[in-house]
Amino acid sequence: MKRVGILTGGGDVPGLNSVIKSVVYRGTEIGCEVIGIRLGWEGLTHVNLDDPASKSRYILPLNRENTRTIDRTGGTFLHTSRTNPAAMRSLPEHLNPEDFPKREITRKGEKVVVWDVTKQVLRNLDRLGIEYLIAIGGDDTLSYAARLHKEGVKVICIPKTMDNDVRNTEYCIGFSTAITRATSAIERQRTTVGSHERIGIFRVFGRDAGYTALYTAYVTSLRCAIPEYKFNLEKMIDLLLTDKRNNPSNYAMVVLSEGAEWEGYKVQEYGEPDAYGHRKKMNVAEAFSDEIKKRTKEETMVSDLTYELRSGEPDFLDKMIATTFGNMALDCLAENVSGVMMAIQNGCYVRAEIPDPALGPRKVDVATMYNTERYRPNYANKAGLPVFLTRP
Repeated sequence: MKRVGILTGGGDVPGLNSVIKSVVYRGTEIGCEVIGIRLGWEGLTHVNLDDPASKSRYILPLNRENTRTIDRTGGTFLHTSRTNPAAMRSLPEHLNPEDFPKREITRKGEKVVVWDVTKQVLRNLDRLGIEYLIAIGGDDTLSYAARLHKEGVKVICIPKTMDNDVRNTEYCIGFSTAITRATSAIERQRTTVGSHERIGIFRVFGRDAGYTALYTAYVTSLRCAIPEYKFNLEKMIDLLLTDKRNNPSNYAMVVLSEGAEWEGYKVQEYGEPDAYGHRKKMNVAEAFSDEIKKRTKEETMVSDLTYELRSGEPDFLDKMIATTFGNMALDCLAENVSGVMMAIQNGCYVRAEIPDPALGPRKVDVATMYNTERYRPNYANKAGLPVFLTRP
């Protein structure tokens, strides 16, 4: 019997529980014992295996009984965190800082001391008897999975993120539900934006990549702004005013990625950096609304859709892909294959390389996907492309 560990890291998205359940159910069929590691990488850095209470908090044996219904809801049954074992600013009480290498790094202009507790992670995996580790996460979570792979751990990765920005795959779990929710919310809010003859400004997730904004705009026929291209403020406002005048109901709408910027403007950040150096971004939609009000007499309505898009149950596509990725991971395990990521390339399910963390997130190809003159998606020349209209 092989012992398999599974964890979810970073932000939650709908579909994670479908992966967990499929791994457990398939695992029981091929002779695997599945151990859930709670709270992402924190479960392997903070657990004290000599303390029953700590072990109970972070380690959860999984079986058909306790995972039977989890795929009916969103979020993650195993809970999550944004812990980075390679750069921890503080250590749990049972660890001695002198036992781990430390270094000084700069995060957002501030020098901080961090510890690399990978040695403890490896020790915990060994004591737990985990032979394979399935890591489900986005760019940050998978970057540490790549580190463990180099350390000799048998790692299998599954990509998830509403931003759809993990390299080496055209699709990440959570993306379909996010853009379905965004589309639905925008279509519902047309009634109130139109009733008051306003300009509706919708903010969605997308710190570094604009896929969520771009695809939402694609199916709602709206203009959008993405992090990959700084737009001209006056031109965008003029386009929206033209849209408003040409609309019989006298309103217009636009979708902004949270990381979108215009020429001469940089999105402000606030709060403490997380374990991967990211700070929260100020609401660019509010800033854009203020600019419209300064330059025109138009009324605006700002709607922040961000957390709404990652909440609740997954849609069919996310359930299907999550379930398939989970079963593909067990295929790898059965064949003694590791150091790979489940992915979709050219519209087909494949085993791909774990992304190189040094390359950062995958970005929208502006030249083929974004109309920089009209600030909207490109609609032409789609024949021959995969169903998600992009390649990894």
